[in-house]
Amino acid sequence: MTTLSSSPSSSPVSAGSARSVRRRRRLLTRRARRAGLNLLGVLVALITLFPIFWMVSTAFKPSSEWYSLTPHPLPSHPTLGNFRAVLDGSVIGLPYWNFLKNSLFVTVVSVAVSSLVALLAAIALARFRFRFRAIYLIMLLIVQMLPQQALVIALYIDFRSLNLLDSLVGLILVYTAFALPVTIWMLRNFVAAVPRELVATSVFAFVFAYNEFIFALTFLGTDTAKFTLPIYVQYFYGRNGANWGAIMAASTLFTIPVLAFFLLVQRRLSAGLVAGAVKG
Repeated sequence: MTTLSSSPSSSPVSAGSARSVRRRRRLLTRRARRAGLNLLGVLVALITLFPIFWMVSTAFKPSSEWYSLTPHPLPSHPTLGNFRAVLDGSVIGLPYWNFLKNSLFVTVVSVAVSSLVALLAAIALARFRFRFRAIYLIMLLIVQMLPQQALVIALYIDFRSLNLLDSLVGLILVYTAFALPVTIWMLRNFVAAVPRELVATSVFAFVFAYNEFIFALTFLGTDTAKFTLPIYVQYFYGRNGANWGAIMAASTLFTIPVLAFFLLVQRRLSAGLVAGAVKG
């Protein structure tokens, strides 16, 4: 009788304890998976940020530490000499601020013009139905897949005949033209929600115009006063070696406007890109 009376009361207890154990196991598995993903994210972040850290660190190192056989993560004898060499522009005879002004002018105008033209084109593509509309959209992607370097010679000949060489206006036209296919494509379905997507397309145009080197070097090849920052940086490469401290200092200063711009628009940028992925 004792055995018969105890078995019904012990069964619910054992079942409840088994469920509790399974819940704890699932919780531990979930925590372990989350910890693993967090650890992976930290490793990816460290690998991604290490070149930036090394660039900034080298910018503060004296020349004796650039080629050290035992490199140190932090400069042993920090110096601002590299930044002074970049800012005074002694390597080319013009100060750093001249090239920053040219880069910002070309970038801001290119972003404004490409965004405006892309918005008007997107409205036409979204609201009107016309022949060859689908072919036009496909051609936008095909044009973007063409290597830009393949067009340098043809554009150089055209710009020479139009007297647009050594001119920031010519460079703005090139940057605007190359930014348009992507900006039109990104905006074509989002006329009703322009603000978010316009930020995303503006970022693309900004990064392209601010970082571009080949066209700037080709079309501004003789007028040093109109050089942009990417061209200025390459003057620290000499025949007998490279001034790595000045190069890293210039790269650090070069990165600051882009970083500030991204921090300013990062929330709208992520919203615009996600919306583009869903709606497009």
